[in-house]
Amino acid sequence: MLLAITRRLGQMLFVLVGISILVFLIFFATPGADPSARIAGRNASPEILEAVRKSFGFDQPFYMQYLIMMKKIFVTGDLTSFVNRGWKVVPAVFEAIPVTLSLVIGAAVLWVVFGIIIGTVAAATRGSWLDKFLMVLGLVGISMPVYWLGEVMNLVTQSRYHDTWMFSWVPPLGYKNISTDPRGWFLTLIIPWFTLAILYIGLYGRVLRANLIEALQEDYVRTARAKGLSETRILLRHALRTSLTSFVTLFGLDFGALVGGAALLTEVVFDLHGVGMLTYNALLTLDLPVIMATVLYASFFVVLSNALVDVVYIFLDPRVRTA
Repeated sequence: MLLAITRRLGQMLFVLVGISILVFLIFFATPGADPSARIAGRNASPEILEAVRKSFGFDQPFYMQYLIMMKKIFVTGDLTSFVNRGWKVVPAVFEAIPVTLSLVIGAAVLWVVFGIIIGTVAAATRGSWLDKFLMVLGLVGISMPVYWLGEVMNLVTQSRYHDTWMFSWVPPLGYKNISTDPRGWFLTLIIPWFTLAILYIGLYGRVLRANLIEALQEDYVRTARAKGLSETRILLRHALRTSLTSFVTLFGLDFGALVGGAALLTEVVFDLHGVGMLTYNALLTLDLPVIMATVLYASFFVVLSNALVDVVYIFLDPRVRTA
């Protein structure tokens, strides 16, 4: 087991290095992607362009530029913005990470718990009115875009009914630090958590229900029934464990992408200045150092999530340990 985990972590590091090289080549080495022209301005003279290239090291070979940027990101941490001169990129990313992590982790807890409950109850009562009701409810959740649902939630909780007893506790939009105001942090994120989680609750519940129904037809389940085990124990102890592999795969992909910045729409709607919003603002101004840092950050979490999924597979299915 330890060898399998070590091998997957080594693959993770190899993939991250490859991603960093690819991202650097896309933004700095492709034809027409001269960063010095953007920094110097549209009507800059050739002398100014040459001075900018020398100042930022763009006159050096590409491999040296890549090594210098990696050093500034991972070693010294003094990479600065091309748009806002003197603005440190790495500290800005680290300031945005807690916002995104707070949003995504809270939403993930909700969609995992409710997704497992809905999928298990629906599979246990398949064909009944409860099963159909839960599946319709999940389909409704999947069909509602996050930005639309977020705006509706803001309209209800921040405007129309904010002064009522039901939503008077909802604070203004924004983010509060958990270390300075834990209660405010929790209250600020409750609505964004549910807004982001509703889509995934419906999706995960439907996927788990389908996997459970398929697992209940397997030979090992018939053997368990022949031994006299109860349907509840068969469902929870045998079928659910094998059905969680697809669930874990989905979770790893979705969680990694959301932590990496895919929760942008939720951050924008609720005025949460996380990694997604930081990346969006950098793309508007083509601030390449910020884009480079956030893309590497996002890649790290996506690759890390997939590596953790492989580790979880090892515990869920012993056959993977020898793969």
